[in-house]
Amino acid sequence: MKIAIVCYPTFGGSGVVATELGIALSKRGHEIHFVTYKQPVRLEYLTHNIHYHEVIVPEYPLFHYQPYELALSSKLVNVIKKHKVDVLHVHYAIPHAYAGYMAQQMLKEEGISIPMMTTLHGTDITLVGSHNFYKPAVNFSINKSDAVTSVSHSLKKDTLAIFSIENDIEVVPNFIDFSNIKDGFDDCKRHLMAAPDERILIHISNLRPVKRVQDVIKVFHGVQKKIKAKLIIIGDGPDREMASKVAHELGIRDKIIFLGKSNEIERILCFSDLFLLPSEKESFGLAALEAMAYKVPVISSNTGGLTEVNEDGVSGFLCDVGDTEKMIEKAIFILEDDNQLEKFKHSAKQTALKFDITQVLPMYERLYKKICCL
Repeated sequence: MKIAIVCYPTFGGSGVVATELGIALSKRGHEIHFVTYKQPVRLEYLTHNIHYHEVIVPEYPLFHYQPYELALSSKLVNVIKKHKVDVLHVHYAIPHAYAGYMAQQMLKEEGISIPMMTTLHGTDITLVGSHNFYKPAVNFSINKSDAVTSVSHSLKKDTLAIFSIENDIEVVPNFIDFSNIKDGFDDCKRHLMAAPDERILIHISNLRPVKRVQDVIKVFHGVQKKIKAKLIIIGDGPDREMASKVAHELGIRDKIIFLGKSNEIERILCFSDLFLLPSEKESFGLAALEAMAYKVPVISSNTGGLTEVNEDGVSGFLCDVGDTEKMIEKAIFILEDDNQLEKFKHSAKQTALKFDITQVLPMYERLYKKICCL
């Protein structure tokens, strides 16, 4: 099939999933056309089966905000016509499904029918979509899609509660491509991060308030009182300065390494011992799944899609949002004994294997075929 994929080309979960999906589909013989304003971060190469089409938004002084949706819908029309695309798969309801619908209508005027599938990832529903200004447009875009998928049962439930949805929503979870997972690296540089007798805890996020980075610091503070440890924080965002300040106040700033945005996440995960994700809300928890794939057990909150990813007592532990004392207790339980830690590391990977791309890809392919036959 010829599939056009629209996504945000950033480090965020939806962009990563959309890009990995397109790459995997290309390996199965499908022709993939990425349509977005910048080449996706994980799209490192283009082949005869993978193409990238840049959406250019001309600058007009008439507009206070340049009309990206208009440029995107026009670009989609051109790509679909030129390459005879079979199906359009958009990630995020707004603005992508909205622009996709406009492209469908323009193509219909020329006698071309193109089915569209919309994948909901989270903030397009729980943050942007639920805002009164955007809610009618999001509701309209979802209902006008030929198929709708959600990355978790939790997000599906939220969507149905917030909007008046007429379409069926099928849950197709996020995934890991285990063919890209390396169990170890020849040039592992663990010694640069911690001493041999120190455990390494890690947190990866965009450091927004919803990630509760202050809880990450508090949990680490409690753990290092009992166990020699270092904390690595990867990512950048509005709460980084606050996190550093809290660490200073607790007297543990020298035990925390802020790495900012990094392209070496896999190399760091391969020698990490525990992943902390105490978020207020997670529609899925892709960062936790990626950690588990590298044999890193997870201490997380029990909110949203995390309960569908992190198996309590197996791949790690689930705790109530804000219950840092329980998180400390469970973290120490995992880390204090070498055999216990190895058991959780093994179980984390086995749990992550349930989300291997080979299990998920056929779900998307089935839906593509279904809407192409409508």
